[in-house]
Amino acid sequence: MNIDGTPHRSVWLEEDGHSIGILDQTRLPWGVEKLRLSDEEAVAAAIRTMQVRGAPLIGAVGAYGLAMALRRDPSIGNLEHMAAMLNETRPTAVNLKWALDRICAAVRNHPPERRADAAYAEAAAICDDDVDTNRRIGAHGLPLLQEIAARKPAGEPVRVLTHCNAGWIATVDFGTALSPIYQAHDLGMDVHVWVDETRPRNQGAALTAWELGAHGVPHTLVADNAGGHLMQRGLVDIVLVGTDRVTRQGDVANKIGTYLKALAARDNGVPFWVALPHSTLDMKVRDGLAEIPIEERSGSEVTDATGRLPDGTVATVRVAAEGTPAANPAFDVTPARLVTGLITERGRCEASEAGLSALYPEKAA
Repeated sequence: MNIDGTPHRSVWLEEDGHSIGILDQTRLPWGVEKLRLSDEEAVAAAIRTMQVRGAPLIGAVGAYGLAMALRRDPSIGNLEHMAAMLNETRPTAVNLKWALDRICAAVRNHPPERRADAAYAEAAAICDDDVDTNRRIGAHGLPLLQEIAARKPAGEPVRVLTHCNAGWIATVDFGTALSPIYQAHDLGMDVHVWVDETRPRNQGAALTAWELGAHGVPHTLVADNAGGHLMQRGLVDIVLVGTDRVTRQGDVANKIGTYLKALAARDNGVPFWVALPHSTLDMKVRDGLAEIPIEERSGSEVTDATGRLPDGTVATVRVAAEGTPAANPAFDVTPARLVTGLITERGRCEASEAGLSALYPEKAA
């Protein structure tokens, strides 16, 4: 996608052939800063501190991290140890484990001296697959927006509400939930996005609003608690969100607050669609509430907030009284019954075992 008219991906191989470059997402939207990651420890730290985030992108970056580890020590023991270490950095999103498992399978039968090269080739293939997957998600989601546009009075935009960041900087390119929006905008459709701020880390305010603006898509930032009000007033035509894991029965784990948007959408008759790349589907898990581990992040993300001061300095300030305890579950689970449907790279389906099995029979076996 574009930053000031220049195409970018969210991860790239550097000129030395083994380091990778990323955008430091903790510096957005105040500055576009690029980081070079040269070993698996740097990759793990970037994922853990959310310099790189977004389920598909975490998987791609983690894959390169495992390739870096094999440059240092190509033994099977190191492969398994470093895969486990990287997987522990973010437990909720299944894409990371999926990508690490894919690297392990790709290199295991190679002689030691060829494992690193095989891992880098597989990591590059994971990145290219992600780009193609997200492009196709956009193509299958686009008709939903076109159908809404066809029913609306002339001059009235299609109004989409989204939560957290499921755009191109959460993936290698295009994004998941934002991919249909970008494709609609690029075709000339009048579309407007309500962007949830997404406390406590403000990924909507800092990331989604930034990338929509960089690409020229009309949008308005709203407080997380405004979504239900907008739906009651008929100002939301469709809710589009991404996901960090979808279970066999169609339960959706996504950024904390997604469940509340699904409840409000159901109460107001607003369609609630989830963009699902194949790497996020976990058919080994059935009951999302019972089986998906929910990452608990530092309470300081709730008690503190980061922003830019009037003098241009970026600073973190306290917003709660000293000594206030804070809980910070990073994700919640939206039951399949609240999901209108899933948008995948293979088409759209209902959020159910039958719907997913029809699109992914090889995973259902």
